Amino acid sequence: MLARQESLLAKQFIASLVRCVPPIPTIPPIPPTRGESQLYDSDTMTALEAKSHSQWLAFGPILFQAARAMRDLGILTTLDKAPKRSASIEQIAEQCRLTIYGVSVLLDVGLSAKLVYLRDDLYTLTKAGYFMLHDTMTQVNMDFTQDICYRGMDHLQTAITEGRPAGLCELGEWETIYPALSLLTAQQQKSWFRFDHFYSDQAFPELLPLVFASQPKKIYDLGGNTGRWAEQCVRYDEQVEITIIDLPEQIALAKKNALDKGLQDRILGHATDLLDPTRTIPGGADIYWMSQFLDCFSDDEIVSILSRVASAMTEQAAIYILELFWDRQQYEAAALSLNCTSLYFTVLANGNSHFYHSKKMIELIHQAGLKVVEEVDQIGLGHTLLKCQRV
Repeated sequence: MLARQESLLAKQFIASLVRCVPPIPTIPPIPPTRGESQLYDSDTMTALEAKSHSQWLAFGPILFQAARAMRDLGILTTLDKAPKRSASIEQIAEQCRLTIYGVSVLLDVGLSAKLVYLRDDLYTLTKAGYFMLHDTMTQVNMDFTQDICYRGMDHLQTAITEGRPAGLCELGEWETIYPALSLLTAQQQKSWFRFDHFYSDQAFPELLPLVFASQPKKIYDLGGNTGRWAEQCVRYDEQVEITIIDLPEQIALAKKNALDKGLQDRILGHATDLLDPTRTIPGGADIYWMSQFLDCFSDDEIVSILSRVASAMTEQAAIYILELFWDRQQYEAAALSLNCTSLYFTVLANGNSHFYHSKKMIELIHQAGLKVVEEVDQIGLGHTLLKCQRV
């Protein structure tokens, strides 16, 4: 009887949608070109799927915190180590030193979150639960969301309407997050840098042969941060010299890292504020390198930086731009990660940047008096490398 009632309600719900939605005119499909994602070019959900998905969104923050609690309190680990990855509530509570009540409410949500399933009074870890526990990308994303983004996201609407990183107040009183990275708590720094390095580190082994094919002797690393890429370069080629161009706080940190590793003679620093349009960029480099850098700026700021680089470089020099473009991802989960991280820029980092559509970035490159001469997609975990030269 209940099943028939649910079926009838579902049919009534779908019928109401059909009555309310006007006919949609047929539009001939546009052939996709490079850079156009087909992940989001249509609505494929049924009405019931859409309504169910809406509930996931409505309770998203609760699902996130429940999943994190199950991970950090040891519930997922207990199941992972149990015979056949299965255990009773009593066994889990005893192992984790938690109350049966606490474990039971988390497991109930875990069922809905598809982290566990229940059979014969035993809870079993699902594939999603396994990845929540063991997948490095998932761990990095979850810790970054919790330690950097979570509280600040409550200020999203203010950030959108006022055009400033309104949520940054949850971390400290700064205008942008970048000069303050060295002032974050130890846990916040760990989560921020682990998130930043995880994605770039996957790309480095593929990038080095591409960048050093022309045997550059001098590379300027704009926004070089802690010097991670610079270290990779000087270890790859003993003849190259790297100059990191970044804020004074980041240069101090990069120099310390270089000194600690005995690389201070080949990893140099040039402290400046690249957002200041009056600051010139030094010339003389064979390659100007920008890794996950331009996504930190607005359209006008990107054009300003690239224009000044174009003025400083020779006709033989090249600019390499390594970016993550949401429209060039193979998997929806990757595009989701980028689009959600864009709101980190909106709410916490600076209030005016995001992960760009590749077409938009190329348009800004052209506005700066540069041309893209080579494009390489799917580097590492989805990076795109753009090689640019003066027009």
